[in-house]
Amino acid sequence: MEGKETERKGKGGGRPRSESTRRSILSATITLLQDESLQSITVEAIAREAGVSKATIYRWWSSKTAVAIDAFIENHLVKTPMPYDVHPAEALIRHWRLMADQYRGFPGRIVAQILAEGQSDPEIMREFRQRFHYGRRAVVREVIENLKAVHPLPEGLGSEQLMDMFYAPIYMRLLWGHAPIDDEFILEYPRSVMSLIGIHLDENDKVVAFA
Repeated sequence: MEGKETERKGKGGGRPRSESTRRSILSATITLLQDESLQSITVEAIAREAGVSKATIYRWWSSKTAVAIDAFIENHLVKTPMPYDVHPAEALIRHWRLMADQYRGFPGRIVAQILAEGQSDPEIMREFRQRFHYGRRAVVREVIENLKAVHPLPEGLGSEQLMDMFYAPIYMRLLWGHAPIDDEFILEYPRSVMSLIGIHLDENDKVVAFA
């Protein structure tokens, strides 16, 4: 019916979940996390910011970290799309740079805090892997397979190893803080990886030659 609010069932088959309420809660969580740490915010603060009750949040999420995971995912995915209308190498570079740029801001802090929480709570780590990491990795794996169809990888280098080599330094810099996720890193690192696997790019990151 026109104008009828979209609803869907919450976890466990409980009361139907209002989509507008869900988005208000996730938006409120992102707003709070821009200025505060995950450790410092509370479900009460999220409820107050969203204009809902604590009971509403707990009907659909088990903890503030579970809310933060969903809030991060919704905020992050729309800002880091994987393009499919360009050469696979160019697609990987574009996606990598969007991700790195996000991770040097407050979304990166959210990820770091979720991973920190996951060290003492395996359920949080499991949920973050299932709800975010595995899906993103599947997207990247598909593009790497497309790349291999036009440019075989060096002997001994598989898709999984290339993903780790390409994306792990973002997490290393994010979690260890030994070096910044800065403009130079974002510009040069993906070009260096492509060069190592024999793909050469022009100044606009267009593929020009294969070694």
